[in-house]
Amino acid sequence: MFSPAIQETSPFAEEFRALARAEAQSPVPRGSILFYGSSSVRLWDSLFSDFAGLSVVNHGFGGSTLADCLVEMERLVYPIAPRVVVLYAGDNDLDQGASPEHVAYLLGQMLRGIRDRLGAIPVLILSVKPSPVRFWNIGKIRHSNQLMAEIAGAAENVHYLDVFTAMLDERGGPRHEMFTEDGLHMNRRGYTLWASVVRERLANLHLID
Repeated sequence: MFSPAIQETSPFAEEFRALARAEAQSPVPRGSILFYGSSSVRLWDSLFSDFAGLSVVNHGFGGSTLADCLVEMERLVYPIAPRVVVLYAGDNDLDQGASPEHVAYLLGQMLRGIRDRLGAIPVLILSVKPSPVRFWNIGKIRHSNQLMAEIAGAAENVHYLDVFTAMLDERGGPRHEMFTEDGLHMNRRGYTLWASVVRERLANLHLID
């Protein structure tokens, strides 16, 4: 399942070992819905109950950038042959100084890899969220979301899911009640919103009842 071999120098080595141990005992069924991306995916503790009755896989890894996710597709995406990929990434890239254009470039590379290896399966791209501690970067976040929406609109079976707008209050600031005390990660309210948006799109695509 996990290939290539885990590099000890990788900052994600321990997470990958934990995933490998867990999935060696309970193998991931092919054709699952794969949730992939950074810590906002990894920390989705209610994922399996939010999508009860469906075969879902959580391959988020904490602190990862979209660039990291692109590199690790050989390990975390292709081997399980998912029927749908739900992606959240780009947040950390922007925080570390990447331009929205570079985030869009990386997303395009990822989509090409999925098409080449997995065919035209549905890919659902969650917009970058308006975290309170990263609101200083809101201009780049908005621009990145715009570019991701444009990429999705021009690609076959790729869907942009706007969670950004619903996470803003009436004055255009972040809805703090959806975030944990660190102002970056989400609490149950945030994940309830994300789950409803993803489930609605999956239903609209006739992928779930």
